[in-house]
Amino acid sequence: MVQIVTRPGRDAPVPRPWVRRVGLGSPARVREAIWGYIFAIPWLVGLLVFIVGPILASLVLSLTKYDVITPPRFIGLTNYVTAFTGDDLFWGSLQRTFEYAVVVVPVGLSGALFLALLLNRGLAGTNLFRTLYFLPSLTPAVAAGILWQWLFDPSVGPINFLIGSLGLPKPGWLASPAWALPAVILISLWGIWGGNNMLIFLAGLQGVPKELHDAAAVDGAGHWSQFIHVTLPMISPTIFFNLVLGIIGALKIFSLAYVATQGGPAYATWFFALHIYRSAFGYFQMGYASALAWIFALILMIFTVIQVRLANRWVYYAGGNS
Repeated sequence: MVQIVTRPGRDAPVPRPWVRRVGLGSPARVREAIWGYIFAIPWLVGLLVFIVGPILASLVLSLTKYDVITPPRFIGLTNYVTAFTGDDLFWGSLQRTFEYAVVVVPVGLSGALFLALLLNRGLAGTNLFRTLYFLPSLTPAVAAGILWQWLFDPSVGPINFLIGSLGLPKPGWLASPAWALPAVILISLWGIWGGNNMLIFLAGLQGVPKELHDAAAVDGAGHWSQFIHVTLPMISPTIFFNLVLGIIGALKIFSLAYVATQGGPAYATWFFALHIYRSAFGYFQMGYASALAWIFALILMIFTVIQVRLANRWVYYAGGNS
């Protein structure tokens, strides 16, 4: 039996049981929610059309043979099998990418942390040095590649001129298969040391309570002991954040190698992202390039999951679980 209760007055609100069931409250909240969805529709459409749609399309294309000219033809997992067993450049590009990341990530993070420690001392001219250290990261990859091509020129480059003036042998740098990868690593470190990593480390250092350092100093801890036992544990979330982004950024190295070396000489800087690009837009093997992209995405996800799982062992969050 349903009892209908009427309220006196013309302005009495009309009960809407469905509103209470969905937890929206008053009709004003319903209108507010509707308008929220309306304003979110353009972003949702953009997300579906430009991000989710291409991702799903690439997954479908990875199972096909597609060269843009002819319609896609379903071939199953053949592209993935070809990548692992029939592509002479697959394992080599993957190896060079890991060699690059193994050097750039630890050295880059260590240099960024060192610069952040220097800038956190509050010395005179700190703001000027912050600006100067950050400028290299603002340089576009194309401009940086062209600039360093001239600096590393074996014949007329100023770096080899200085090395020759010291009586030392001049490396071939970007023109040498033996020196091309080290040269790309040096260029990358030039942009990493003073870039976003340094600013993030600096923000983390400024969040370390000074009382902890004072207490450690009272207990007889020196500067190195304070850094190891106080500073590093307190900024471990910052280190973890930079480490995750650093590994992802190092593994997807592309722009610098594409501009400075085109993957050469003799495939010395043929990184995995460059291999995907060449397969897609150089040889128009869109299906195979999509398969390579999904293999690359799986590698990045595996490394990220491993880091997140291991973070519980060394990352300390104040007020939370360590």
